[in-house]
Amino acid sequence: MMNNEQKTPLYTALKQHALANPLSFHVPGHKYGTIFSMQAREDYESLLRLDATELSGLDDLHQPESVIAEAQQLAAEFYGVDETFFLVNGSTVGNLAMIFATCEENKKVIVQRNCHKSVIHALQLVGAAPVFLSPEFDKDVRVASYVSPETVKEAIEHHPDVTALILTNPNYYGMSVDLTEIVEIAHRRRIPVLVDEAHGAHFVVGSPFPKSAIACGADVVVQSAHKTLPAMTMGSYLHINSSFVDKEKLRYFLQVFQSSSPSYPIMASLDLARSYIASLLSEDIRRIQAQIEQFKEVLNESEGVTTVQSKDPFVKTDLLKITVQTRSVFSGYELQSRLEQEGIFTELADPFNVLFVYPLAPLKNIEEVTEKVKRAFKGLCYDERLTYSFTPFSFVTTSPSISYRTLARLSKKIVPLEKAEGLVSAETIIPYPPGIPLLCMGEVIQKEHIERIIELKRYGARFQGGAYLASYQIEVFEQ
Repeated sequence: MMNNEQKTPLYTALKQHALANPLSFHVPGHKYGTIFSMQAREDYESLLRLDATELSGLDDLHQPESVIAEAQQLAAEFYGVDETFFLVNGSTVGNLAMIFATCEENKKVIVQRNCHKSVIHALQLVGAAPVFLSPEFDKDVRVASYVSPETVKEAIEHHPDVTALILTNPNYYGMSVDLTEIVEIAHRRRIPVLVDEAHGAHFVVGSPFPKSAIACGADVVVQSAHKTLPAMTMGSYLHINSSFVDKEKLRYFLQVFQSSSPSYPIMASLDLARSYIASLLSEDIRRIQAQIEQFKEVLNESEGVTTVQSKDPFVKTDLLKITVQTRSVFSGYELQSRLEQEGIFTELADPFNVLFVYPLAPLKNIEEVTEKVKRAFKGLCYDERLTYSFTPFSFVTTSPSISYRTLARLSKKIVPLEKAEGLVSAETIIPYPPGIPLLCMGEVIQKEHIERIIELKRYGARFQGGAYLASYQIEVFEQ
């Protein structure tokens, strides 16, 4: 008899449907791949046989009653929550839905400032009044990390009328903290805790991985299954485990923001990803951990780089996130380029670091990978000059003094970047990846913002937003 870990009700139903050789007189227009570009048919053919729609026996994401409902229930049981919802538009749609379900126009909400752009966009759309919290700055990894319980407690005492607390944990570099104390502080005031745990869908496994926000008692947790689990891009989970959040309101906004034509291959991959991680044994985790340690040893052979992780006693770093920090005259961007020349593509680079995201399985071609890494970093020599050539940046947080609704009615102008200090930004400027806004619309532009933007441009960072940055200009509000 099949146990719950092995069950994949949605994928199984899709597979059975495809094996019956159905004749399509319905959408999508490729008709199970029979009509498709010849140059790509071989690549897409097997997947398109599973690309169906809301047919008999295949259920409906927006009113699940059979195989989708069962798949979501299996995920909820595995993650230990009241309900799990499949997301086909990424964690972005989960962040939008949970914020719209708990926040209101002009009502205060406490927000960890080093959050994903989707959190900022949701706050702007709903017209909430964010109270931004400055995160700690990690001196070892040289990135913003977590907000402390003391910071949260102080914010709630100063703003007892907040409607929600929005946190991001772990950060992009896998740095995570136990949120139990923060959740308890918020719950004593009946404030729901919403957590963007995009990079932590695998934390449910437990040690040696960090503690999930779900286990810490958070009310709504959004996870990008596609980031660390074997799921298709955009496949994500939203978990709810709360008496403080209106579930019907949450369901409503998921229907508002999610596509009315959800991808069945993406949904089936979420079903399969849950089965995959639920079936992992402790021995499997030990093999992954052992290989990662060996991989780090290879990375550390070059004197021009070193693997780093936080020494903060409150931080636990995700096993799958490997941060390689330069010790040479080359920036993180240049190290990333050297790796790409060897065919190794990493998750992101910043002025100091290159981030590897290891798979949740041992690499079968580890020897080939390590040889390529050695070639990429060959000849790199230690040089301390780079250590002092970048300015470490910690978020300067100034919550908007003008409401988002009012900002939308203000006139704008373009000014030189070096003359923008003290003005209110009319743009959201986002180094991408990781997609964390460096400067948000409505924030007062500080000297640190200007210096960081110029610095990132000099080292070749890519930006979303900042339409005039190519000419070192920025759009601001006229006041």
